[in-house]
Amino acid sequence: MKETEQTYIDSHLDFGLDLPPIEDIHLPNIYVALEIDLLAPGDGIVTDRHHASAERYEADDPMNQIEGQISPFTLSGWLRHGCEEVVKLAGASACHPGEPNADYMRAETYERDLENGYHEKGTCIDAHDPDHAHDHENLTGCVIYDLFGGFGADPGKLLRRPITFSPIRRHVDILDGEAEAHYRQVSTHVRSRNDADGGQPLRQTDQDVLGNLEGTWKLTLRELKPEFVGLLLEAVAFLDTHSDDFAFQIGGARNFGAGIADAQVINPLYTDQEIKRVFDRSKDATAAMQDKDETWRREYRDEFVRALQARTAMRDGDLPHPGLDGDGT
Repeated sequence: MKETEQTYIDSHLDFGLDLPPIEDIHLPNIYVALEIDLLAPGDGIVTDRHHASAERYEADDPMNQIEGQISPFTLSGWLRHGCEEVVKLAGASACHPGEPNADYMRAETYERDLENGYHEKGTCIDAHDPDHAHDHENLTGCVIYDLFGGFGADPGKLLRRPITFSPIRRHVDILDGEAEAHYRQVSTHVRSRNDADGGQPLRQTDQDVLGNLEGTWKLTLRELKPEFVGLLLEAVAFLDTHSDDFAFQIGGARNFGAGIADAQVINPLYTDQEIKRVFDRSKDATAAMQDKDETWRREYRDEFVRALQARTAMRDGDLPHPGLDGDGT
């Protein structure tokens, strides 16, 4: 069941789109299926149980069946990075996530970012028409700014939840944005390599990690603009294709293979039961699911991407605008 009933907001686009009926699609919710062998979120993990010490560790001890949440901050940064790359690959610039007067660790970082495909945060807003600052009919910022938000009380149009995880598969509710994953706190001793030191430890580091994560990240659009859907579709596909690239992995410990994510947007045409079936290892896709996959690819996915192309072209006069014929005319 949908949490809210919405309609497409597409009157700002000057051509028609062949979009699926709103009652036949999961929007405004978007489910991103994730499979990650090892995850070390830089912002840590919130657990709901005490940790058993190494001296009394028992695999079947309930104290070791630790559940918790993955912070959305690391996930959000990963997703936004993918969205920015999609916009830049299209030939436009992306809204910078940071303030120009922020205290950066390296000199001239902001200036180098602007030379590398970003525009200064908020400069895409039409400041000459404050009365229409939040009018759906007026494009007041680039698609990145509009989707992720920016200054003051503007939260953006994309709700990014934490992922709740559990090592017990039957406790996982895929439709609520949950995942199966196994938590451990890993301790690493860095030892001296000088023979005179006899291999004595120099320091110890503790790191929260999750292994064998499989589940969904539930995203919700506060406004159902087709270009938002198109951007998320393209960004997740980009991140999946570039999952082995250091820059597009999630969290920390990337040199140790952590953060390599297989990610796909689950077909929005699926029913609740069909989404659950995706994660049922004992069942294959039904004929109805295969038909919906073909329908999504053949009829609808490209329409959302075309809306993204149009929105991007509206902000940059040098980009081709996809017209009714799909050829920029």
